[in-house]
Amino acid sequence: MEETGSVRDVVDEALTARVTVDEHGTVTGWNDGAEVLLGYRAGQVLGRPAVALLAEEPAAPELPPFDRLPRWHGELALRHRDGHRVEARVLAHHRTPESGGGEWLVLSSLTGREPPPSGEDLVGWSFAQSPSCALALYDSGLRLRRANAEMERSVGLTEGDMRGLRVPEIVDNETGRLAEQDMTQVLATGRPHYRENYLRAAGEPREHAWSVVLAPLRDSGGRTRGVCLTAHDMTEQFWARRRLQLIAEAGRSIGSTLDVTRTAQELVDVAVPDLADFVSVDLLASLDGGGGGDGGDEEYRATGSGGALVLRRIAHQSVLPGVPEAAVAPGGTDEYPQGSPPTESVRSGRAQLYRMTDSAIVDWAAQHPLRAARIREFGFHSVMTVPLTARGGILGVVVLVRHLHPDAFQRDDLVLAEELAARAAVCIDNARRYTRERATAVTLQRSLLPQRLPEQLAVEVAYRYLPAGSRAGVGGDWFDVIPLSGARVALVVGDVVGHGIHASATMGRLRTAVRTLADIDLPPDELLTHLDDLVARLAGEVYGSDWTFETGGGGGSGMPLSAGDVGATCLYAVYDPVSRHCTLARAGHPLPVVVSPDGTVELLDLPTGPPLGLGGLPFESAEIELPEGSLLVLYTDGLIESREADIDDGLSRMCQALTRPAASLDVVCDTVLGAVLPQRPSDDAALLVARTRALDSTRVAVWDVAHDPAAVAEARKNAVGRLETWGLTDAAFVTELIVSELVTNAIRHAEAPIQLRLIHDRSLICEVSDASSTTPHMRRARTYDEGGRGLLLVAQLTQRWGTRPSARGKTIWAEQDVSSGRP
Repeated sequence: MEETGSVRDVVDEALTARVTVDEHGTVTGWNDGAEVLLGYRAGQVLGRPAVALLAEEPAAPELPPFDRLPRWHGELALRHRDGHRVEARVLAHHRTPESGGGEWLVLSSLTGREPPPSGEDLVGWSFAQSPSCALALYDSGLRLRRANAEMERSVGLTEGDMRGLRVPEIVDNETGRLAEQDMTQVLATGRPHYRENYLRAAGEPREHAWSVVLAPLRDSGGRTRGVCLTAHDMTEQFWARRRLQLIAEAGRSIGSTLDVTRTAQELVDVAVPDLADFVSVDLLASLDGGGGGDGGDEEYRATGSGGALVLRRIAHQSVLPGVPEAAVAPGGTDEYPQGSPPTESVRSGRAQLYRMTDSAIVDWAAQHPLRAARIREFGFHSVMTVPLTARGGILGVVVLVRHLHPDAFQRDDLVLAEELAARAAVCIDNARRYTRERATAVTLQRSLLPQRLPEQLAVEVAYRYLPAGSRAGVGGDWFDVIPLSGARVALVVGDVVGHGIHASATMGRLRTAVRTLADIDLPPDELLTHLDDLVARLAGEVYGSDWTFETGGGGGSGMPLSAGDVGATCLYAVYDPVSRHCTLARAGHPLPVVVSPDGTVELLDLPTGPPLGLGGLPFESAEIELPEGSLLVLYTDGLIESREADIDDGLSRMCQALTRPAASLDVVCDTVLGAVLPQRPSDDAALLVARTRALDSTRVAVWDVAHDPAAVAEARKNAVGRLETWGLTDAAFVTELIVSELVTNAIRHAEAPIQLRLIHDRSLICEVSDASSTTPHMRRARTYDEGGRGLLLVAQLTQRWGTRPSARGKTIWAEQDVSSGRP
């Protein structure tokens, strides 16, 4: 590389002997320094073998592999032109010139010809004037001997002021004492020591980060004779590291919940005190209605032309207890005029950096006396405003202030604040969306659940329903109490897989389907079969035919393997207060619990049924007899299973709670919830407790009817007689007509055996059973038809009527309202 003229003006070329030797060992270059060293002029040497310049030719085994070396250095014995021996220290570089051939550049400094200043002078000056670090030398007694200019500047003392003093005498604080302890360790071990400090030295206007290295100073004999202290100013690197740590901390801390206020509080807690002395988070007051789901609503865009901006304070934090700098309380609103820093950040969507002397700050403070007083009282000197932007919309603004921190905000601080605000904005927007969706789902779910329980006398019922209290969202748990014909009642508890509006909507469809299927009096196992088909169709509508379902363990709960959740579990029970029999079937649902009148708690062993939605698998029902006063407890898995406990533990605690005496079923429910549910349940929980009643045998009358038209009169007579016994003579005429029509139809169109039953419950129920499975239906009789009007008359004269299948045929029933004769 050619040297520039300015370099040649400074460098004395003759102080270095420069020789080039080609790959064949021939001298190809010779400068003035080489002539001074060996006495040969260039013309006398160029083209000759370089080996001729050696005082003695080295033995071949002693030569290194020069062709593979990038560099060689060492001492050579050379022969001067006048014949004397010259010992020279040589540095040789192996390089490839532009000609393409390899050559060696051989260099040797001419000793004894160094120009002033001397090396010792340079060493002294470099120590005293080094700008890269603060330097101080201490003797073995830890007394300062020398200090450079940077050390003098940092501590605000001259070398003469400090000479002979110890470190804690120069720096009168804990840092000085620690430094002397480290120096003692260096003297004892002879090993360097490293420490980082963050402090404001006496000669500095602000705090600095210092990287301090203490190293031993040894004499030629290797004895430690003192300690060298070097302190490098690492403030910029320190703050860069702190910014990265702050971003990492923000990633861990911000957004731990789906709560807007808590997320905003997490943001200000991260920013104070590392970034600012006071931080506030304000959201647009127009967002209070929960708009902005798609980022395109009017209130979500939050920009406009002119006018003031109304913001609601969500969270703030300060280095001072009680956040005295705040001019707005959390939850309060304030109107920010046009041109104020928060308004400008929101409307422009850009972060801004201000000093208190900027006109925007001065004008804003002039319009708000309380805020102006806060600025004067606490000495605000630097402000940043950063918009909260998520999914293309503005949510609000973050205001960051410094007053105790001596340094004003810089551009790097603004970039950091933007990064923190961007992370928080997404979390806040997620929390807003979740809150809105959860509120919608809760409203939908509660509208789909029973608003009040229907009147019936078969069981006394109490229930509890608790939506999930976590980010999982509202689930699809439901329960129902459905009055059936014959004074019976159906109890239902189910759980749709998944959470959110979709689960609530699916729950509503399934509940409607169960009520419809119950209305036609299907047995529990058949009802679940129809419900299973419905869930499979729903899954097919959403995910097509290629969807699968995975059954779980424990209580038989299942989870779909598709991207979404369509599936459910259900338990369906029918209780008959006349026979005191209860028929139950379950589809992947936890087992029910029965508490006997004597207090014995038993987990019913029902046949296992698959979760709803698998399709093609059978369901089985079981029939048990329940003594009057028994408790039948139905529930969803959210009651007994949580992150803190498994199903078995939850079942054990629930059964234990059911053994405690209680004044009412409501107390039973509260006792179970208190014993089983965690403080913040992670899933919906439904609990349905029913106490069985038995219908007195005196309120039920049964007669066998002969398969003979003449038996109709006897049936009417028996029915009227029993009504007189029950004091229901006002219902005799209609009852006589109903009995006549239903018994006549059974004799004409059905098969024996035929049975008539009257039940006096909250209503008067007339039932006629036969061995035929053919279901009757009303038809429109023509003017001259002799029949076809019987069921039409029954329908017109009764409160409701219907038919239900049985194992041996069917039963046709009709109910009359006899409120005046209710027991």
